[in-house]
Parts: sequence; structure tokens; C-alpha cells
Amino acid sequence: MDKNTIPSRRYWKTVSLASIALVAVIGAVAMWQLRPASTAKAADAAKMNESAPSPATEAKSKVPVVVTPALTRLFEVRIEVQGTVEAKNTAMVSPRIPGVIEFLFVDEGDAVIAGQTKLFATDSLKIQKAVLIQQQDLAVARCAQREAAASLERGRADFEKAELDYRRFARLLEKQAVTPDAFEQQQSRYRQTQAMLKVAEAQVDLMTERQKQAEAALAISEKDLSDSVILAPINGRISLKLLELGEMGSPGQPVFRIEDPSLVEVSAMIPANFYPQIVAGQTQMKITVASVEAGLVTISYKSPTIQTKMRTFEIKALLKDPPPTMVPGSMAAISVVLESRKALGVPTVALQKRGERSVVYGVRDNKARIVEITTGLETDGWTEVKQGAITDATPVVTMGQYLLNDGTAVTVQTEGR
Repeated sequence: MDKNTIPSRRYWKTVSLASIALVAVIGAVAMWQLRPASTAKAADAAKMNESAPSPATEAKSKVPVVVTPALTRLFEVRIEVQGTVEAKNTAMVSPRIPGVIEFLFVDEGDAVIAGQTKLFATDSLKIQKAVLIQQQDLAVARCAQREAAASLERGRADFEKAELDYRRFARLLEKQAVTPDAFEQQQSRYRQTQAMLKVAEAQVDLMTERQKQAEAALAISEKDLSDSVILAPINGRISLKLLELGEMGSPGQPVFRIEDPSLVEVSAMIPANFYPQIVAGQTQMKITVASVEAGLVTISYKSPTIQTKMRTFEIKALLKDPPPTMVPGSMAAISVVLESRKALGVPTVALQKRGERSVVYGVRDNKARIVEITTGLETDGWTEVKQGAITDATPVVTMGQYLLNDGTAVTVQTEGR
């Protein structure tokens, strides 16, 4: 084979392949032009769908937010302090007379009734014997008084007889019917019986006074016996026992402490700068002990002076029949209410600052709308709305608000999702 024929073959082979490819392209174009109308419309729709955003894509472009409706609620200016619960009525009970504690009738925690419940007794047996002795002494004094009274009666009888004889002998002496010696004897007897009558009268007075003395001694012994057994001076419960059985007790040395838990007094120290704003009998405070609220209570006492070192003053409030958790000695959370009013408010978390303005975001037609407001008091996470296009139940954004501008598309979600 001639070497010059080889390039010629390659050339014609290349030209053939190019011709085939050109014929294929022309055929494809002809088929596209001749395609059915339905197929063409489907293809065009597919292209439009590719260019338009899908619903899922459009939803992703909205900012998810949570809204809370504005509410009319109570707003307050309060002082938050810690206080102490104390029993209003307490008693430290000690013996009235010195002596050994012979009986303890109650123990710590027991309930007592004023004037009825026995608490303890000191040397009651010894005092009972003393009372018995005084009773016997009084009986003797009464017998002696009766004896003296009988002697007085006899003395009066003797005196009356001697007086009659003396007067008769005086008349006989005037008639010289008796001798002077006989008259003088009757005169002497008259004077003796007169003196004996005075002695009998004095004896009766003495026995009467001795009887009174015995009665007084008996009354003292009976009082000592009564004082040896101590009764509860107030209603309440035994909160502390300070002496044990057999120990020596004396006046002024307490044996029991009684506290009445049915009436407590809550006290707290307040900074001095609030002194003019608190008025006893008018200002109220909220009391909470161990998460249990006692409600609003009127302040019953305000200290007339301010402590110079701490620059504080004391306030107190009485609480009758407090909750079971509010026992003497408890620590109380106290909120003193200085000012209180009802007003429209929004959650404080919804507020934002735009320069000097306070704004919140509302939602209208699924878009965020900025609302400028003037704020007032803040209480328990809510802020008072004094001015602004906010009404009761207006929804304001409380989650997602930092991603918003006026007009931002939003989707409202339930909190927690």
C-alpha cells in the first residue's frame, strides 16, 4: 500500500464523523419544533417553578416570634426587706416563792390555758404543813377569845354586885347603920371588881387581836400554798423549759417560757430615707414565710426614732391566726407597699431602646409593627404603659423581638415550641 493513501483515509473518516454529528443535531432541533403543545406547556411550567420560591422557602424567610397580650394589672412601688416573726404575747414564768421544784406538770410543746393549766410546784408539801399549823393556831386563838369573853361576863356580874353593895353601904353609912370599917371593905371590893372588869375587857381585846393575827398568818400560808403551784398566765404553748425537777427555784428565775402562736408580730428594719413615706395604721406590707403568703397587712407600729448607727427604723405589723408556717422565730420576706395603682402594662422583656425612645413590637398582618410607648412603674416583670398605641389585649412580641425591624415578616408561634 502506498504511504500517501493513509492520511487520505484518516481525513475522510473525520469528515464522516462530523457529518453524522451534524445530522443528529438537525434531527433533534426538528423534533423539538414538532413536539406536542401539552409537552411544551409542561416544560415552560417547570422552568417557571424553578425560578419562583417554594412555600417552604418563603416560610424560612419569616422571623418566628412569641407574643403576649398587654394587660391591665396592679403596679406598685415596694421596699423589699427581710423581717422576723415574733409572738406578740410571751411570758417567762418563774416561782413566786423560793424552793425546790417538786412537780413539773407540763413539758415543751404542750398547750396551756391561762388561769387553768398547772405548770410546776415548789415546796408544796412543806407549805401545806405550815398551813395546817396556822389553822391550829387560829383555832387556839378563837378558843382563847371565847374564854376571855366568858371571863368578861363574869367580871361584869361581879362588878354589878359589888357596885350595888357599895351604894347600899354608902346609904347605911349616912344613917350610921354600919361602921366605917364595913363601908370601907365594901368600897375596896367595889374598886377591885371594877379593876378586874377592866382586865377582863383588855383580855378580850387581846384575844381578839390574837385571833386576827392567827387569821392573817393562815391567809399568808394559804397564799404561799397557792403560790407554790404556778398556773399559766397566758394562753399558748411551752416553748422552752429552763429548770428541771429537783432544782432550786427562786423568784425572777424562769422555769418555763410560754408563747402564744395565734397572734404574731412581724418586724423589720427600714432604711431611714423611707421614714416620711411610711405611716402607721395606713401603709401596708406583704408578708411571705417559707413561700406561703399572708397577704396584705397594715403596719401597726413605726419607731418614733431612727437608729443613728445603722440609719434604719423599725416597723411592726400584727397578724392574727397566721399560717402554720409562720411561727415565732421564722424569717419573713417583707414587701412594704409605698404606692399602688392599676394600669395597662406589657412584659418588661418586650421593651427595647431606640435612642431615647422606649418601643415594643406588635404584630399586624403577619408583620412586625414598632410602637413607641412611655413607661411608668415596673412590678413583677411587667412595665406600666403611660402613653402609646397599646390597648388591653394588644399582642406584643416577647421572644424574637431583637431580630425585628418595622415591617419584618413574622410567624407567630406558641411559646415552648
